[in-house]
Formats: sequence, C-alpha cells, structure tokens
Amino acid sequence: MYQRAGKIAYKADLKNSISLDQHLAHPHTFYKTIHLAGTNGKGSTSHMLASVLQEAGYKVGLYTSPHLKDFRERIRINGEMCSEQFVVDFVGQNKSFFKDHQLSFFEMTVGMAFQYFKEQKVDVAVIETGLGGRLDSTNIITPVVTAITNIDKDHTAILGNTYLKIAAEKAGIIKKNIPVVIGEKRNHLKKLFKEKATSLNSPAYFIDHRTARQATDLKGDYQASNVRVAQKVTELLRKEGFTISSDALKTGLLNVVRNTNLRGRYEVVSQAPKTILDTAHNVAGIRLLIHQIKAEKFKELHIILGMVSDKDATSVIKLLPKTAFYYISKPDIPRGMEIEVLGNHLNSFHLDFESFDTINQAFKAAQKRASKADVILATGSTFVVAEII
Repeated sequence: MYQRAGKIAYKADLKNSISLDQHLAHPHTFYKTIHLAGTNGKGSTSHMLASVLQEAGYKVGLYTSPHLKDFRERIRINGEMCSEQFVVDFVGQNKSFFKDHQLSFFEMTVGMAFQYFKEQKVDVAVIETGLGGRLDSTNIITPVVTAITNIDKDHTAILGNTYLKIAAEKAGIIKKNIPVVIGEKRNHLKKLFKEKATSLNSPAYFIDHRTARQATDLKGDYQASNVRVAQKVTELLRKEGFTISSDALKTGLLNVVRNTNLRGRYEVVSQAPKTILDTAHNVAGIRLLIHQIKAEKFKELHIILGMVSDKDATSVIKLLPKTAFYYISKPDIPRGMEIEVLGNHLNSFHLDFESFDTINQAFKAAQKRASKADVILATGSTFVVAEII
C-alpha cells in the first residue's frame, strides 16, 4: 500500500488494472467520468466538481486518495462513503483474482470504486489520479473532460526529477478527442501539454489566472487556481450536455465541505488560539501555505510538523518561518520520517523545536503552550492531519 510503504508498493504499468477491468466487465463504461491529475490541487478540484454536480441534481461518484481516517473516504457518492458491507463483499468475491494476479492495494481500490459506482447507478464519477497519470490505475477510463491542475516536484523517485518529466507523466491522461483543462502557468510546461493535446486532436484550454473567479468555502488562497479549473471544466461539461446552472456552480463551490466532507485544506478547527490543519507536504504546497499563514494576525506561531521519509525535507524546511516554535513527531506509518532525522533538518536551519513521541502529544503540547492570540498550524503530511482529526 503506497500510503504506508511508499515506492515499493507502486506498480509501473496498467496490465493489472486492465485485467481487473476485464474481470469486472468494464464497470466504468456504465457512467460518464471526469479525470483529474496534477501535483497539488487535484483533490480539492475533484471535490469542487463533485459538489457542483451534486447541486445540479446529479448522482455523483467521487474517487480520491489518500484517505485520512477511513478507507471508505476514497469512494463516495454525493458525499456518502461506500458501505463497509460492499467493501467486504467485493474483496470476498474477487479475492482469488487479486491473489492470482498479485494486485496492488491501489489497483484493487480503483476497481472497487468503479464497480461501486456502477452498482449504485451514478450519473457521473469524478476520478482523481493517485500518482502521476500515464501509468496510474485510473488511466483506463475515457472521460468526457480531463483536467491537469499544476506541476511541481513530488514523488520524484517515480515520476522523474524534472518538471518536464513530471509533466509528461501527468499528460498521459490526455485522451484522443477529449477536451483537457490545464491549470499550469509555466510556458515551457504549457508547451508540452499543448503538443500532447494537439497530437491527440484534443482541445486544450489553458486557465487565465488573472480572471475573476467564484468564491468557495475552501479557505486557502491557493484554492484560486483550483476554482478556475473547476469553473472551466463545468463550462465544458455544459457543452457535453450536462445541465449545470449558474446557481448550481455558485452554490456547489460555496458548499464543498458540506457536500463532499473534504477535510484538511486550510481547515480552521478552532479559534482562540486559531488552529489550522493543512495537508501540504511538498515544496509548492508548503510555499503557498506559509504565504497565507504570514497574512494571519497572531502573537506567536506554533507549528506541529511531521513528514514522510521520501519527501525533500531540506527544500520544505528552508521555507518554514524562522520565528515559529516547532513541535515535531513521526507520523504513525512505516514511511514516517524519524524524529531524529527531522530534528537534524530543523537544527540545520536553526529552528526552535521540541520532539514528541506522537503527533497527538505534539498537538496537545502546542495547545497547552499557545495563548489565545497565537496561531497553531499542523502540517507537513496528510498523516499529521489524519492523526489529529
């Protein structure tokens, strides 16, 4: 399972996904799909689109990863997780196939989602890639619209260590004659996407990040780009025959959390002290997060920090505020970065910190030390947020 073990769990081909799809009689062909990739923002954008489609009256499947607390968060219909019984039954019915073909956790889960959406007769499913795009298990669908939010360095051991290599992997979800929306800003990466789309006769729509956008209940300023991608996808869905009113778009974007139960995106969980949870975990995400934190009014800043060992810790930590006090721990997964390793990184940038055995102990210590005029931020990994909520 990649979420816990990392690269060793990644399967770099679609053979198993195609075999499982054939075994299940191609469940994803029974409903329309929207496919999203990107380094950051693809999860938020997927939830935005699901919320808008719900407001428009559609029965909407939503497949995302990773989960925070419950595996079933990955497979939702109109915000409701799939039932435990379905998970048990699906595994039971297909166990021998999984064993015979040595399917990965992610491959099984994608098949499970596609089958659930078929059985529940969804009108449309919003499908988020897990990692990359070209070889991602979700990349067997033929969507009505595709979207790529942005490109940054993450999972470089698998996707490549340059922006162009990563962009080429994400571009792998562009399909022949299917429109694609691109949120990326950099010209050399836009050129790559344009060339790929042109080769497949796929209309490419590049977001103008200077244009006005709708408001959303997702708090981070970094959501501006994601909203624009969601708006453009909605526009294209209308051309594909979906009935989505201006009111549905507006209300959907304002009620993403209520409609889809998305958590951990600049989520304010309490006031006095203001306490924020954010799943940012790579350079691009942390840069945007810290930019916004600096705009908050506070006396002192307390940061609960944990990371996973396959991240570029040095590049992330050098972006962190020098005046904050840090509470560090290892997320409770095998991939978690050891406290001593994380502490050494913080020491190299002369950051003040205290170490704790668990993320929750770190969080409680921050709550105890902070005054009402302070801000508490928990970040660095999805797993940090998962252990707190």
